[in-house]
Amino acid sequence: MYRPGLTLALLLLAPLTILLAMFVGSVQLGWSDIRQALAGEGAGIAATLIFELRLPRALGAFAVGGMLALSGTLLQVLLRNPLADPYILGVSGGAAVAAMLSMLFGLGAGWVMGGALGGSLLSMVLVFGLAHARGAWTPMRLLLTGVVVAAGWGAVISFILAISPNHDLHGMLFWHLGDLSHGRHPLIGNLVLLTGLVLSFPLARALNLLARGELTAAALGENPLRLKIAVYFIASLLTAAAVSIAGSIGFVGLIIPHLLRLIGGSDHRLLLPNAALLGGSFLVVADTLARTVLAPVQLPVGVITALLGVPVFLYLLNRGQQP
Repeated sequence: MYRPGLTLALLLLAPLTILLAMFVGSVQLGWSDIRQALAGEGAGIAATLIFELRLPRALGAFAVGGMLALSGTLLQVLLRNPLADPYILGVSGGAAVAAMLSMLFGLGAGWVMGGALGGSLLSMVLVFGLAHARGAWTPMRLLLTGVVVAAGWGAVISFILAISPNHDLHGMLFWHLGDLSHGRHPLIGNLVLLTGLVLSFPLARALNLLARGELTAAALGENPLRLKIAVYFIASLLTAAAVSIAGSIGFVGLIIPHLLRLIGGSDHRLLLPNAALLGGSFLVVADTLARTVLAPVQLPVGVITALLGVPVFLYLLNRGQQP
C-alpha cells in the first residue's frame, strides 16, 4: 500500500499540533496574542508564555516523540518482534539509574540529563557486548540479553527508590514516568532526530529486505550483520537521547509504527519519516493534555501516552495487524 499523500498530511499535522500547544494552557491565549508574539510585536505575558515555556516544550516533545517512534520502527525490524519498543533493550533502565543517582545526591538538572545520557550509552554498550560475546549475534540473543539487563536495572531502580528520602521521591517518580518540563533547549533534540533520519533513511531499502528475512537480504546483496549492527546503534542512540531529555515515555515507539503500517504500508522509505512526524505530533498532543487536563497540576506525560496508547494498541491487536 503506497500512500505518499500520508507524508504530506503528517507534514501539515506537525505544525498544527505545535500551534495547539501554544494556544492551550492554564492561561488561555487568543490568536492575536500568538500572532503578535511570533511577529515580535509583544513583550508581555503572552510572549513569555510562548517563547520561554510552551514553544520550547512543544518542540522538545516533538523531538522526543519523533526519536522514540523512529527507534521503535528500527527495533521492530531488527528484532523481528512486533512488541519491540525503544526500551526493550534496557537503554532506559541505565538512564533511569544514572538520573536517579544524580537526584539522590542533589545534583542539578544538567547533571540529571548528562547522567541519563551516560547511563543509556553504558547500557547500550553492555547489551551489545554481552549479546556479541560468544556465538552468533542473533536478534533473539540480543532481545534476551536486553530483557535481562533491563530487569537488572529495574532492581537497581527499586533499590534507589527504597533508600531515597521522601522529599526526593516525587521528582524521581515524575522523571521516571516522563517529564518534559526541563526541555528548555529543543534544538539539540531536533538535531538528534534529524541526524537519526539522515543515518537511517539510506538503510530503508535494506530494511525492507531484512523484514523478509536475513537470507533474502543476503541473497539480494545486503550484509545482514553489518546492517543489524548499524540499526542497533542508531536506534539505541535515538533512545538514549530521548530518555536523557524526558525520562521514560512508553507506548510511543510501540504503537506509532503499528499504526503507520496499518494505514500506510511497510515501505521504510515512507515509514521512517512518517514515524518521526507522527510520533512527534502524538507526543506534543499528549504533553499538552498532561499539563492542562488537571491544570495547574501537571501529570507525567507517560501517563497520558499510556492512557492513549493502550486502547489504540488493543485495537490494532484486534485487527490482527502484523509488522
